[in-house]
Amino acid sequence: MKKLINSPDNVVKEALAGMAAAHPDLITVSYDPDIIVRADGPVKGKVGVISGGGSGHEPMHGGFVGMGMLDAACPGAMFTSPVPDQMLAATKAVDGGKGVLHIVKNYTGDVMNFEMAAEMAAAEGIEVAAIVTNDDVAVKDSLYTAGRRGVGVTVLLEKIVGAAAQAGADLAEVKRIAEKVNAQGRSMGMALTSCTVPHAGKPSFELPDDEMEIGVGIHGEPGRRRVKLASAAEIAEMLATPILEDLPFESGDHVLAFVNGMGGTPLVELYLMYNELNSILTAKGITISRNLVGSYITSLDMAGCSFTLLKLDDELTKLWDAPVHTPALRWGV
Repeated sequence: MKKLINSPDNVVKEALAGMAAAHPDLITVSYDPDIIVRADGPVKGKVGVISGGGSGHEPMHGGFVGMGMLDAACPGAMFTSPVPDQMLAATKAVDGGKGVLHIVKNYTGDVMNFEMAAEMAAAEGIEVAAIVTNDDVAVKDSLYTAGRRGVGVTVLLEKIVGAAAQAGADLAEVKRIAEKVNAQGRSMGMALTSCTVPHAGKPSFELPDDEMEIGVGIHGEPGRRRVKLASAAEIAEMLATPILEDLPFESGDHVLAFVNGMGGTPLVELYLMYNELNSILTAKGITISRNLVGSYITSLDMAGCSFTLLKLDDELTKLWDAPVHTPALRWGV
């Protein structure tokens, strides 16, 4: 294992310290419990929006804390859910008097711990609503979930819902928009290589040089099938077709197309994959109105990518375009 670390035990804490040092104008970091909070929070009269999950998926979620997106994030240990105490601390830190939305990826530990935190917050008089993202079309159940996994749509949802909260929407309206985004988005990913968790010191799974995993999860859990390595055009078809058929997406639709890197994929390859996806959608009469290309929900150093398509309308497009200023996403400011 070759990694830029001091000790596996301190990776998350030292990375959080680095984030705090790099972005003091945007975020503050607290420890024990570990939480990342928007620098000007809590914003009075605004719905607070928080999320969280295991570390190793950066910039998800801490990189999305700031104006127009998340108010706080709870980083767990590597590939491990945060604990309820973190989620409660984050909830209290962003409570501006209008309630708090929890954005939860559908992994068993995340769901259970966020539910416990919501109960504790309610006991302290804070109104909490929750949305569970479950956009992965690859598998119904996985090693980490009951039901579909929450993956790329989570990034898009955090941006769109964050914009609604920033504009003054109340908790019920923020939750409605969150449910709409989750319902209209679908994702699927693939891996060329495994990832290596620092504590493990070796790849999470073995993948021969001439094979790839289709439908892989963001923790390296297996997907639909393992197949022989193929061209970018063939891989794009393997990812796009199940997504298009699942919603389904239809001719005349306008979509946000998100081509995401898993952490070890160069940008030149992601743009190449975007070109293939664009060709597939154009042939089906589907228009890409907005896009996002880059590594935004990763799996440490895994080589691979995922596609996410979100069906857009005027409401969602306006919220996507709204200003955002976070360590990882910034436009309109």
